[in-house]
Amino acid sequence: MAGCLSSEAPDPVTLGTDDACDVCGMVIPQHPGPSAEVFYQDEKPSNHDNPARFDSTWEAFQYDFERRDRGWTRTAFYVTDYSSVDYDIFTDAGTTFISTHPAAEAFTPASEVTFVVGSAVEGAMGRDLIAFSENEDATALADEYGGSTAQFDDVSRSTIAELAQS
Repeated sequence: MAGCLSSEAPDPVTLGTDDACDVCGMVIPQHPGPSAEVFYQDEKPSNHDNPARFDSTWEAFQYDFERRDRGWTRTAFYVTDYSSVDYDIFTDAGTTFISTHPAAEAFTPASEVTFVVGSAVEGAMGRDLIAFSENEDATALADEYGGSTAQFDDVSRSTIAELAQS
């Protein structure tokens, strides 16, 4: 019987042209920056099947903090892994952005990355947490564009509140 139960996390999914952010409602692939997916046990995030979907990493953390306050159990938290994709940094109307990568293979568990927090490189919702599975890639981005580095467990409600106001 024990073999029938699995504690494995669900796999990430590709975010398609109809997938909107569960916080702001923007269609995710149409905007630059990191994306995120969060799966919850026995729950329907925002009245749809798992995962909850986000066009920014800070919005995913904000949503997750609120859901866990309600007693929800997170089964997986995925973020865009910029070490695994060919990304672009570009300027539009004076703002520096990083490209988006909504394909399933671009996501990695958030607990396995180093985040660059609050750099001059922005995503769909302004300054964000940009994830890298290779620590040296995160350090290189922070050295060039500012910000600090953090691990998953270092990201706090105050970190998210600061990004939400920038």
